[in-house]
Amino acid sequence: MVQQDLNTLQNWATKWEMSFNASKCKVMHIGKQLGTGPYENVINGQKLEVVTKEKDLGIILSSNLKVADQCAAACAKANRMLGLFNRNIENKNKFIMLQLYKSLVRPHIDYCTVAWSPYYVKDKVLLEKVQRRFTRMVPGMKEFDYPSRLKTLKLWSLEERRNRSDLMEVFKMYRGFSSIPFETFFQLDHFSGWSQAQET
Repeated sequence: MVQQDLNTLQNWATKWEMSFNASKCKVMHIGKQLGTGPYENVINGQKLEVVTKEKDLGIILSSNLKVADQCAAACAKANRMLGLFNRNIENKNKFIMLQLYKSLVRPHIDYCTVAWSPYYVKDKVLLEKVQRRFTRMVPGMKEFDYPSRLKTLKLWSLEERRNRSDLMEVFKMYRGFSSIPFETFFQLDHFSGWSQAQET
């Protein structure tokens, strides 16, 4: 039980003459059935607040494990930066705009996507709209379609970047360059009789 773990933490804190700030500690129940019972979690006699979403290390975690809130927050930050460029940058040549975009806009929608990469089409479209907007801001690009603008500016779509990031993470786990064991998420298929099966 979670409360037993909290009691253990509280006993440890008491032993070492430390204290937890219970007002900054929150409980999030994952799933539909959890969190519906009469029980509650406490630290040092203070009831912990139950939340449905919380930001941790810059990522918004939701109890339903959906990433819509994270996508919306990332897009809002990126679009604010694009608006700043549009209002204040007079010389919008391709080189300057690309450098500004790569250093000040794209990091907002690329940050830690291995942990929250969207799986709903609506979220993917929302993120891609940011880059679509940027490519139209570059002089001479408005008359081209999005794939042509990406090719001219030598950019990948954001979904391609996320796929590449996922593959790099899998490679690091497989080669032991990550602290996450490969076997935690994957199981290698050692089946060697494929060619024989095809012949029969």
